[in-house]
Amino acid sequence: MIFTADKWRDYELIDCSDGQRLERWGDVVMIRPDPQVIWQNRRESRLWERADGVYKRSSSGGGSWVKNDMPEKWSVGYGELKFRIHPMSFKHTGLFPEQAVNWDWFSKLIREAKRPVSVLNLFAYTGGATVAAAKAGADVVHVDAAKGIVAQAKENAALSGLSEARIRYIVDDCKKFVLREIRRGNKYDGIIMDPPSYGRGPSGETWKLEECIDELVGLSARLLSEKPLFFLLNSYTTGLSASAMECLLRLNLPSDGKFECGEVGLPVTTKKIVLPCGSAARWYSV
Repeated sequence: MIFTADKWRDYELIDCSDGQRLERWGDVVMIRPDPQVIWQNRRESRLWERADGVYKRSSSGGGSWVKNDMPEKWSVGYGELKFRIHPMSFKHTGLFPEQAVNWDWFSKLIREAKRPVSVLNLFAYTGGATVAAAKAGADVVHVDAAKGIVAQAKENAALSGLSEARIRYIVDDCKKFVLREIRRGNKYDGIIMDPPSYGRGPSGETWKLEECIDELVGLSARLLSEKPLFFLLNSYTTGLSASAMECLLRLNLPSDGKFECGEVGLPVTTKKIVLPCGSAARWYSV
């Protein structure tokens, strides 16, 4: 199965070739590297030569943007949601557009629940999922360890008209926060997890997602309420398959729910294909 984010208007994956994406974010066209684009010499759009910004990798590692007419920041919309786009030094833009397919999925569950819903968003980044869940009517706890990133999440909420929404922002290590919530006895109807492939712990120790994801899922599952609604696990780690992630959910979540998994992807306009951009495993009550 592939979950395709095909309802965008302000974002378009125009073309992809030679390890690069040609994208449109609102009116801004940019070129960024993507290791999943393994086909070569198949450029089918004239916009390759007229991009507003190009991310160039350096021989020493990392990279930087070569800007033509690309602004520092601008906004794009997805339905009722608004997001600030801010190209960063490590090729990211502050938003993962493929996640819109997951936003639609859990937003529908929240709206159809017809009851108050509380959601915990772990490794919440700039708040795409937080904004979507809050717009659907949920109370959201947004947790990320980077203070600057959480500030961007607040900005995205404000852009979407959610400055006064019931969103609690926490700057903390996600595992430490989950352990405290277990001790406090707090519960959530929905849990979203989008952990990075690599990271550093609170004492500077390094960790790999494959080595700690089982514990993270198990601990987070203990925070589900008596009437849980959903659990979403997303990953960009190439060594962690969607099927393996579904197995983790099956081993930790109620067996009477519905399980599904697949790659998350974006349609490519010129090629009529879907570019895989990560994997997701889902559980929801039935």
